[in-house]
Amino acid sequence: MKTFHKKIGMSWLFVLLFIGSAYAQQAKYVFYFIGDGMGLNHVHITEMYLGELQGRIGPVALNFSEFPHTTFATTFSASSGVTDSAAAGTALSTGSKTANSIVGLLPDKQTPLKSIAVYAKEKGLKVGIATSVAIDDATPSAFYAHSASRYNAYQIGLEMLASGYDYFAGAGFHTSKRQEGQEDLLVLARRAGYTVAEGYDVYRNQPADVEKLILFPAQGANGDHGLPYAIDRTEADLSLKQIVEAGIDILSKDAPQGFFFMVEGGKIDWAGHSNDAATVIYETIDMAEAMELAIDFYRQHPEETLIVVTADHETGGMIPGNGKYELNLTVLQYQKMSQASYTKVVNNLRKQYNNKVSWEVVRGSLAENFGFWDKVSLTEAQEAKLRQVYEETFSNQPVELKESLYERDEPIAVAAKEILNEIAMVSWASGAHSGSYVPVYAIGAGAEQFHGRLDITDIPKKIAEAGGYMVE
Repeated sequence: MKTFHKKIGMSWLFVLLFIGSAYAQQAKYVFYFIGDGMGLNHVHITEMYLGELQGRIGPVALNFSEFPHTTFATTFSASSGVTDSAAAGTALSTGSKTANSIVGLLPDKQTPLKSIAVYAKEKGLKVGIATSVAIDDATPSAFYAHSASRYNAYQIGLEMLASGYDYFAGAGFHTSKRQEGQEDLLVLARRAGYTVAEGYDVYRNQPADVEKLILFPAQGANGDHGLPYAIDRTEADLSLKQIVEAGIDILSKDAPQGFFFMVEGGKIDWAGHSNDAATVIYETIDMAEAMELAIDFYRQHPEETLIVVTADHETGGMIPGNGKYELNLTVLQYQKMSQASYTKVVNNLRKQYNNKVSWEVVRGSLAENFGFWDKVSLTEAQEAKLRQVYEETFSNQPVELKESLYERDEPIAVAAKEILNEIAMVSWASGAHSGSYVPVYAIGAGAEQFHGRLDITDIPKKIAEAGGYMVE
């Protein structure tokens, strides 16, 4: 009899432990960070760079790479082994594959897919979608829109406003992809009940009872350009960290059911397309710094918060090494601005000197902005390459700019970046996406589900399960 009671007691203890475990896994608050284009090597090179700055060989871990659950995922789309951001964003938001360029629809371009943000909203959670690029760009739009083409920006913007989500933030709407006569989306946003804050200071001065907010940069937000790269940012510029801070404020206020918050570090991808290693590193660090606010929130609500970090694809085929058995990443600290911003510097020099810029002036500018000659030694061949590009492009003739997916840059800016990459011993396979694995990191309620080999379609399903809003 005594043994019987003991068995019954142990059974109930098992049931209680099971119930407690299941309850502990319920994610009331979900942060979903997507580093657009952030492959395994983007993270690794960033951490090796931080290690070299400390005088060591080996990585200094970014906050998210120390999460207890880490794995990797495949990224192929329904139409290609190499995905674009529309198909990948759809996979990350709905758990279903689609063809490249399609947002929120099956490959038939007609059947709508439901994102986990919609499921969360239907369950009563607050929902926020944020990015460092245009809010109607491919990845963020996959969480609220349905379009046969990612470039139907205006229609995507209308779907954004119709979603009823509580918080949107980014660099603005795409302006170059709209037709004349279409009503201003910001006007429509206010009509739909959104408070529009153009600038972080404007947001901070809003009344405390703001319920639905759109946060864009001050003075003419233009999503075509994205937020400034972290390496270029000034104190006056809106940052991803400020976007996350405002989002947590809005979403955690009066949220008895909790919230779902997707944050995209969108310009890691842009820098990858430009093969700009220093800018990639600082974009990756910038996302980690923004993520620290989510980690602080997790520390306050450890039993109810899930943070998942991943990428939609890898961009550029970034590799630590160029044939020698060494790295020299520390030289990247001497690049003071992105390739795109240095193009503006060169343009200003052309204007200042009426396009008759001497080699001495250009040489001084390269030394100031890339550390050449002073802090970074050049070989004769590297200096000759810079001099040749100078001779070819500063001779009062039309300059043929070098194009990547998002930028058109001065040849001297491209050459300087390429030489610094060479000295740092960072290689690139292309200026486009690759089909490489992407990393997955998780911490908090339900994070233990993120293990083994995954596909990016698995990630939203596991988030929805952890949050209790199962995908159909």
